[in-house]
Amino acid sequence: MLVVGIGLTGCAKHVDARVAGDDDAAIDGAAARLEELRAREQEDDLDCAEQCDVSAKTCATAEQLCGLVDRNADRDDLPPRCASAREQCAGAGDGCARCQGG
Repeated sequence: MLVVGIGLTGCAKHVDARVAGDDDAAIDGAAARLEELRAREQEDDLDCAEQCDVSAKTCATAEQLCGLVDRNADRDDLPPRCASAREQCAGAGDGCARCQGG
């Protein structure tokens, strides 16, 4: 009986490694990158290629942030951050399209 007890206690349970604090840190990091990209986008000296590069990075970062938000669907405070990031992506994309078209 003791052997069975030891055998059962030796079985490791699968534990989800994701921790809300880790996601919070990643979300904050993505938000900080978006702010840096917004500042870069507003600089007057960007040529079209740079503008489109900032746009691509903005959209990739926005989708990363939204993926983290989706993983924390139980939190009401996060969806507005995703929506704001996607709006920033759309605005950056408009800037890229304007410089390419004109």
